[in-house]
Amino acid sequence: MTKFEWISGTPGAIDIDGCSLETACYGPAPDDAPTIVLLHEGLGCVALWRDFPEKLAEETGYGVFVFSRAGYGKSDGCTLPRPIDYMTREATEILPRVLDAIGFQHGILLGHSDGATIAAIYAGSVEDFRVRGLVLMAPHFFTEDMGLQSIAKAKEEYDSGELRGKLARYHADVDSTFRGWNEAWLNPEFKDWNVSEVIDYLRIPVLAVQGRDDQYGTLAQIEEIENRIYSPLDVEILDDCGHAPHLEQAQKTLAYVSDFVRRLDRIENVSVKIR
Repeated sequence: MTKFEWISGTPGAIDIDGCSLETACYGPAPDDAPTIVLLHEGLGCVALWRDFPEKLAEETGYGVFVFSRAGYGKSDGCTLPRPIDYMTREATEILPRVLDAIGFQHGILLGHSDGATIAAIYAGSVEDFRVRGLVLMAPHFFTEDMGLQSIAKAKEEYDSGELRGKLARYHADVDSTFRGWNEAWLNPEFKDWNVSEVIDYLRIPVLAVQGRDDQYGTLAQIEEIENRIYSPLDVEILDDCGHAPHLEQAQKTLAYVSDFVRRLDRIENVSVKIR
């Protein structure tokens, strides 16, 4: 495998089994500092994180790595339709190879929406002691009627052309990107989708962040974490915020994540003396 060339602020790519994935990185390389790996939402990509990755690197001193999953942004396409368990497959089959490809040594997984679910599934399913903490923004572990209604509304907006025009600026094959996400969630079989069990297996600190006005999920998603988790959990609920805390309440979200990182650093650096 060709060693990933970490050049802060420069677009790049990695090859995973012949599939080219768009990447960007900020701050120090994995050899020089811990790394925060960002996992985007169901219609996201590298560019749609805006300036959040760069600011996160500046605030924490960690390296920040972001990539577009297959079928998103400038990455290669994927086979449609996506299977019902596509998030589990991303977590257990693709993400381990991505981490290895960039030389990930230790750090944090930070996911938004689908990305948060993928991060939680990874930490609850794959034994990887390199992952020291999770940041889950607007995660979903099961379907809710209100969320499915919002996804159906998104289809109407896409079909009308308004949403398609916005997304087309960021995705090489915007129709495949939208269909891959939308058709999976609106598949009648998806109503029974539930991955809450992965929470039971988390053994690392978790920060969960959600907007109170999230249009794709209620606070029941956060309550599921609170009711099932055995590891340390911090919860931040943001007022005047919908589905994207890092964009709609950027300063507060950045502060919450940075504080979480600093506390993890203190834990990591504690020297335990045995008498």
